[in-house]
Amino acid sequence: MNKTWWIAITGTLALIAVYAVIVLLMVKLLWAWTIPDIFPGAVSEGLIAGSISWYTAFKIAVFVAVLAGLAGVRRGRES
Repeated sequence: MNKTWWIAITGTLALIAVYAVIVLLMVKLLWAWTIPDIFPGAVSEGLIAGSISWYTAFKIAVFVAVLAGLAGVRRGRES
């Protein structure tokens, strides 16, 4: 492979990594911002976490992506 191929592949992987970090940061921040306001009693009693870890944010992001993918597939079939 020539040098431009490696630059393109490296740049693409870097963009994917930056995008993944931004998505996980958004999930963490949105969780910490909205969940305590929606469920204040449950958070104060420890039933729902007020903040989540990076790994939990990753799992939620994957779960939402799978649900969105399934919704997109079903929507495409009905058309």
